[in-house]
Amino acid sequence: MRSFTAACYLRTLLLGLLHIQCGARVLTEVPSGPLYRVAGHPLRVPCNVSGFRDAEREKGFQVLMQEPEKTMDINVISARDQNFAWGKFSGRVKSKEITLAMLAPNSALFTIGELKASDEGEYECAVENDETAYDGTYSAKIKVKVIDNTLTVSSPDPPSLSLDEGDPLTLTCQASSNTVQHTHLSVTWYLHMDGEEPPQPIVSLDKDLTPSPGPRFRERYGAGIVRLDKVGEATYRLTIAQLEPSDQGRVYCQAREWIQDPDRSWYPITQKDSETTALTVKAKDQVGAEQGSLSVRLSVRPEALQEGQELALTCSVEGLAARQSFSVAWLRDGSELARFGPTGVLHVGAEHGDRHTGGQLLATKTGPREHLLVLRPVRVQDQGGYACRAWPQDRNEDESFTQGQYRDSPTQVVSISATASELSVQMGGESVAVTEGGRLQLTCRVTGFRGRLSVTWEHKSASPSRQVVGLSQEGVVEPGPDFAQRDVRARRPAADTFTLELEEVRPSDAGTYGCTVSEWTVKPTGDVELSHSQEKTCTVNVGLLENTLRLTLKGRDTAATLGGDVELWCHVKAPRIPMTLTWTLRRDGSPPDRLLELSPDGAITWRGGRQQRYQLRVERLDETVLVHKLRIAGATPSEAGRYQCEASVFLEKRHKKMNPSNELAVMVTRPESKLSLDAQSISGLLDADVVVTCSVTETTPGNPSYAVTWREERDNRTLLVSSRDGVVTPGAQATPGDEQRISMRQRAGPSFELTIRRARVGDSGRYSCVVVEWLQDPNDNWFDLPPVRGTMTLQISEPEGGLSVGGGREVNVTVAASHDFTVPCDIIAQSSPYSAFNVTWFWRREADGETRPLFTAHPDGTLQDVSGRGDRLRFHRPRPALFSLTVSGALPEDGGRYHCRVEEWLLSPSRRRVGGVQRSEELSVNIQEGGLSVGGGGEVNVTVAASHDFTVPCDIIAQSSPYSAFNVTWFWRREADGETRPLFTAHPDGTLQDVSGRGDRLRFHRPRPALFSLTVSGALPEDGGRYHCRVEEWLLSPSRRRVGGVQRSEELSVNIQGNMHAASDSSSSAILPGVLTGLIVLLLVVVGVLVLKIRQGPTTGARKKTSLWTEGVFLKDKAPKHIDED
Repeated sequence: MRSFTAACYLRTLLLGLLHIQCGARVLTEVPSGPLYRVAGHPLRVPCNVSGFRDAEREKGFQVLMQEPEKTMDINVISARDQNFAWGKFSGRVKSKEITLAMLAPNSALFTIGELKASDEGEYECAVENDETAYDGTYSAKIKVKVIDNTLTVSSPDPPSLSLDEGDPLTLTCQASSNTVQHTHLSVTWYLHMDGEEPPQPIVSLDKDLTPSPGPRFRERYGAGIVRLDKVGEATYRLTIAQLEPSDQGRVYCQAREWIQDPDRSWYPITQKDSETTALTVKAKDQVGAEQGSLSVRLSVRPEALQEGQELALTCSVEGLAARQSFSVAWLRDGSELARFGPTGVLHVGAEHGDRHTGGQLLATKTGPREHLLVLRPVRVQDQGGYACRAWPQDRNEDESFTQGQYRDSPTQVVSISATASELSVQMGGESVAVTEGGRLQLTCRVTGFRGRLSVTWEHKSASPSRQVVGLSQEGVVEPGPDFAQRDVRARRPAADTFTLELEEVRPSDAGTYGCTVSEWTVKPTGDVELSHSQEKTCTVNVGLLENTLRLTLKGRDTAATLGGDVELWCHVKAPRIPMTLTWTLRRDGSPPDRLLELSPDGAITWRGGRQQRYQLRVERLDETVLVHKLRIAGATPSEAGRYQCEASVFLEKRHKKMNPSNELAVMVTRPESKLSLDAQSISGLLDADVVVTCSVTETTPGNPSYAVTWREERDNRTLLVSSRDGVVTPGAQATPGDEQRISMRQRAGPSFELTIRRARVGDSGRYSCVVVEWLQDPNDNWFDLPPVRGTMTLQISEPEGGLSVGGGREVNVTVAASHDFTVPCDIIAQSSPYSAFNVTWFWRREADGETRPLFTAHPDGTLQDVSGRGDRLRFHRPRPALFSLTVSGALPEDGGRYHCRVEEWLLSPSRRRVGGVQRSEELSVNIQEGGLSVGGGGEVNVTVAASHDFTVPCDIIAQSSPYSAFNVTWFWRREADGETRPLFTAHPDGTLQDVSGRGDRLRFHRPRPALFSLTVSGALPEDGGRYHCRVEEWLLSPSRRRVGGVQRSEELSVNIQGNMHAASDSSSSAILPGVLTGLIVLLLVVVGVLVLKIRQGPTTGARKKTSLWTEGVFLKDKAPKHIDED
């Protein structure tokens, strides 16, 4: 078929390769390539296919060709389509120069009679697939290289020679080739005798340089009389030592060039003949005399006989000497059948070897001069003129023989007639039904034949009768004139069977068909004549394709849920004809859309990019019903509509559209919503936040997204809208105030919350959440399901009064002067969690009983101090329901009764007080004054060696306040005059004052906050006396007045022992320990100060850097200029 294009072959080849890997069934084979062939000589390529289920059915072979460096395939020849060839090859196909002969149903031979250089390329043998599915390789390729003919053959010998019998003969032949490829040459010498065909080979040297004599010269070659030698690279020499009269004729040499194909076989690519030499051999006189006495006689029994009988041929030789050796041969029409040599060895011609091997040709020696040849059974082809030929043979000294002149017996004609014909012809039936476009196949079976057969098929109903096709006795197919352009074939699949095959039957082909079988016999002259003929007829009925081809469309699950699968079945009831099937879809109000087309060669053409959604499969139920299954995978609304399948066939070189199938509606519906909501009514308090929840208890499968709308049903208002992407927008009826107070969000579950902040009484009413599920179809397009509504009731009520205030756990508290105390105000209960409070602290003195306000904390965060106590009041709110007021540095006048009063305010638009007023219980605060106590150390009397150190400690055992500061002064009273003198003062601000006049022998030290010490180093005798310290306590109050009083320590009596010299010695001896002791004391002082600083921690605000010698305190008063003991 012309539609079997190169693209189809490529697709077939690819499919075939895939199937081969999985155990493919069909296999197409050609010889391995490349093949090198000579221009001007033939090309023969066999093509075989195997694996088809119907092995007896003749396959449709086709040959295509691809020129070098090109990609387009060119049609060359087809076994079925006479118009298959393209212009480049069409003329040569019509002239039979290019043929494709069917050797068997599964074998074909592609032949180019005379290669041209333009024939070089890659040839592809393809087989049409008449089955429903592809399973294997349906084509095979082979490359053909066309090379020039470089073979040259010549002979330097004269064109004619005349020699006597017994003379030697030497002839030479030069043969060579310049072919680039590796080739071998073979050379054969021929003798072409006058009146004989074909030429007889004398001797040959094959491609492997192996010599081989011809049949007629075998004995002389064996005797060494005939030789062929290769001399040099290109010279071949023929030598006949003794010529015989039978050697007369034209002698020449023939060279043949061989090449080894990829399958390792050798193939002759070209041959040439040299010039001929006409050889004349004159017989010797004595031989002629001898020959005159030789007589040969042939006896034939019987001379006339029928096929199958026995023919006996007796040859008698007379006139020879008693011991004369001779040879005898039987000839038919000049062609030798068999020969006895001089030694009695029988030689049978090659063309009769099979009959000799099969016992149908027998030869024997029946007497000294008599030989018998028997043919049984004879054939008509065996008739003709028979003769017997004899040669005298002279034995030489070397035991070889010299052949004399032959003598023939008179020719006797043998007539062989064929037996009475029993030819009988039978057809398969009296009538055959075929559908338009289908294949007509008629069969004739023949019995009782003996000779050659030919057949002629005729359409007898036509006026006049038309010859359809004929098959000659040689196997040549000859289409009739009216069917030359039709795809018609005459085959002989078996010896007794003839078939007629006519493709694409037309209605005009209906009628009576005749099968005429003719039997042919061969006459003795070799001519063939008709002996008998038999004819049988049958009636062919052609049904119109429109009445036969039916399309029926059925389906399963045609009402599908979105995303489901739908399967449609198009049943095609039709004969096996090339057909194009088209699927269409018609939506409401629009013309049909073509979805896909399935071509006869299996190619699918998709329309509109719909391949992703559709799947097509074809199954054959029987010989006439084919089912096309169209599966819609993951149906969407775009696949809904009315489906139909249509068919068109290619008849008489045009497309013919058939009646379409019924329409079948496919509906694609959205899935049923399974959404269920839980919305419960709630109540809330005025001015509190209220959360309304709408929960999803059941959802539709498919991982949906949700769009939610909250509505207020009383005023029919849309409050908020959330899209499926989670974008929240206010409703059309929402007010600016709503946007500030109302919000929504989605939680896991899922659940949807509507939050109303600072709820109002007017917010009470019915609310609803409208939820829409959104799903995605297989095309990733979103679609929504019907909305589901959940309704609930919200009730907002005013809170009942519930304010309760506590004042702390202690009712009476005693506070040391200058210490801090706190008045707490604890709100135990409140009307609303969003209430605000106005808290005021009050103080009532015991003396006058008057209650005075101290401090107020307003709801807006404003603080108001009305006490006049300056910065000694500190407000603190450690948690939302606990307020506290701290009085720092308590003074005696701070004593009295304290309480707080709380006013509760709700953050409503009117800001009216709704929680009432509550006051705490009173807290009685007592301020305790005086607490200073000073000690002087553990020892009252101490004796110190002269030049040694002694220390006067001043230990503050008790103090009025932990924040007190001290002014410490050391005094000394001499025993002699009893006068008390100040020595050293450590002021509260850290200033140190030395008034003793002792220079640097006084050292101040404060190892801890409550311990002061004064060390006198290098004691002198005049340092003896009584020592004590006086402490003044100062409080860090605004007035900075002394409140802790003055205390003095007990006296320490110090006695200085020894004189200055002793002291000097002792001091000298004690210098080193003293230094070490001083360093250790200094290190301890530094460590003590650092530990004290670490314990005190960082201070708030900027302070002075503390002195190494005293604790830093804040003092406003200066140290006194004169220090009195009292």
